[in-house]
Amino acid sequence: MNLKKIVKWLIALVVIGTVIASFMIAVNHLYPLRYFDTIQKYAEEYHLKPELVCAVIHTESKFNKEAISPKGASGLMQITESTATWLAEELGMTDFAYDQVFDQEVNIRLGCYYLNRLENQYGNMNVALCAYNAGSGNVNNWLNNSEYSSDGKTLNRVPFSETQNYLKRVKNTQKIYAYILCIRGTYQ
Repeated sequence: MNLKKIVKWLIALVVIGTVIASFMIAVNHLYPLRYFDTIQKYAEEYHLKPELVCAVIHTESKFNKEAISPKGASGLMQITESTATWLAEELGMTDFAYDQVFDQEVNIRLGCYYLNRLENQYGNMNVALCAYNAGSGNVNNWLNNSEYSSDGKTLNRVPFSETQNYLKRVKNTQKIYAYILCIRGTYQ
């Protein structure tokens, strides 16, 4: 191979490497992956896929542990005070104070426990995610309404557009995080 061809190949490799590096920087910016050890720990403990937990966190707070929603939900997984207090009680967390939801360990533990509980309650993660977003009361009403559920177990239609969009965002983001975790070698 002559020198000109070698130089062309080297330039091509540098360009390809730059494109790949730019892509990875963009992915890391758009889809951060913070607190993964904690996510993995509680995903495993509560039989959840880590990419699902990452997707819920991304959708809820974009990994901002200080996030507070207009409805008063707080932390990474956006848990309300009444829900956090109830979950902490179920988990036997003595001396729980709501401001602890800003601690990533506490928030991810509560959020994962809650997702697991909802999945066990409804037997379906899509329905559980709808309940996580819209509340169990709304989901129970939808499951009991033939306009939304033909079998009382799954939802054929979600009447809240916010919850429809939430479910789509979580499921799409879950696919992205599955890819990211696979690329990083942290998940197969």
